Formats: sequence, structure tokens, C-alpha cells
Amino acid sequence: MSDMFDLSGRVAVVTGGSRGLGREMVLAFAEHGADVVIASRKVDACDALAAEVIERTGRRAVATAFHAGRWDDCAALHELVYAEFGRCDVLVNNAGMSPLYPSLAEVTEELFDKVMSVNFKGPFRLSALFGASMAAAGGGSIINVSSIAAVAPSPGELVYAGAKSALNTLTTGLAHEYGPTVRANVIMPGPFLTDIATAWDMDAFNERAEREIPLRRGGQAHEVVGAALYLASDASSYTTGAVIKIDGGLAHRAG
Repeated sequence: MSDMFDLSGRVAVVTGGSRGLGREMVLAFAEHGADVVIASRKVDACDALAAEVIERTGRRAVATAFHAGRWDDCAALHELVYAEFGRCDVLVNNAGMSPLYPSLAEVTEELFDKVMSVNFKGPFRLSALFGASMAAAGGGSIINVSSIAAVAPSPGELVYAGAKSALNTLTTGLAHEYGPTVRANVIMPGPFLTDIATAWDMDAFNERAEREIPLRRGGQAHEVVGAALYLASDASSYTTGAVIKIDGGLAHRAG
């Protein structure tokens, strides 16, 4: 069974790959044989993780600065990957952002455009570029990281929720556009205790978790790895257009 998750000889690109869920996916892909490209706005953090990947796994790791909301950055990342490796087998659109706002009426056009750009425009453009190249080369896997906000939005994250809902819809279209050789799927996380949780009121969160989350806790970053490896590898050879919810049971709708 372990052979089903083998990524030897493959190249995986992870945006937002230097921390949180992205970091765990980068390490897991490398540990299962893939060379990796780590793309994020903070190139120093990407460099540090690339060095760790090389030391821990011996796989090749390339770090690059990347802003998911910039159309030109998407083209530059695509060009870099194919210049360095000549191929891409797995694309993970993980970069995202959800800034707070005081009320819906006070959401600025700048905030709206920024959130939509990072969470939807960038993944759209990257998926189009990499999807076409993967299809021409004979196959690949696109993994879009959404959020349960897409199906269970709260008033404080409606712009983000709308962008993630659009990402879910995009993924269905990608599965049809680039099939049968390229698969496109969604990982839809709930509350994970990554570095963003340092800004949370953890007493309030834990109280809510006891009431509303069947598993009664937030997720740990490494708990995304099983789904990521499944979707990246041949283990999911008949899975496309799917949404995998990883939220401890919090959201009642599947997608």
C-alpha cells in the first residue's frame, strides 16, 4: 500500500508553502520522494524550509518569492518550475488570507480586491497555466486548499468565504477542463492550530470546540498530510472534482 503514496520522480509546487499547512505538505511530499518548490511572499522562510528539506530528505528543494494575488507572479512561478525541473506533477494552491474588518459596510474596495486576488485570482491563473502544461505532458494533480467558510460562512469572513466558495467551483471546472489526465480536488480545512491561532482567544475557542466540534478540538497542522498525500499520489487515481473536508466535523455540509 505504501507504493500508492510514492511520489518518487515527481515535482510538487506548494504556494504559501513556508509555514502552517503548506509547510507540512512540503515536508510530506519530499519525504515521499518528490522534489519540491516552495513559494511564498517571505522568501527567507522559503529558503530556510528548502534547506531543511534537503537536509532531512535529500530531495531537491527550490525556494522562491511569490505573491498569489499578482498575475505576473503566477506566470513567473510557472516559468521557474519548468526551467528548473521541466515538469510539474502536483500543484497545491495553499496561499490565502482573511483579514478582519469591523463590519460589512466598512469593507473597503482595497480589502475586497486583495482577498479575492490572493484566494481566487491567483489559484485561477496558476491552475490554468500548470493545468495546461500538465495535460500536455500526460497528467498531474491540482490541489486547491479552500475552507469550511465556503459552506459555513460567518459574518466576519464573508469576502474570504466568497473567494473560497469560488475556488470550490473552479475546481469542479478544472476537473472537466483538464481531465482525463489531470485531476483537480479540494482540501477544505476547518480550524487548524497553526501560527494564525496565536491571535485567537484560545479559551473562547476551546469552549466553542467543546460545544460545536465533534472531535472537540482544533486540528494540528500535520493532520492535513494524509489528505494531501492521497490527492497528490496515485492513491487517488479515480478521485477528481472532490471536496475533502478536514474540520473535526464542524461544518455540517460536505460542499
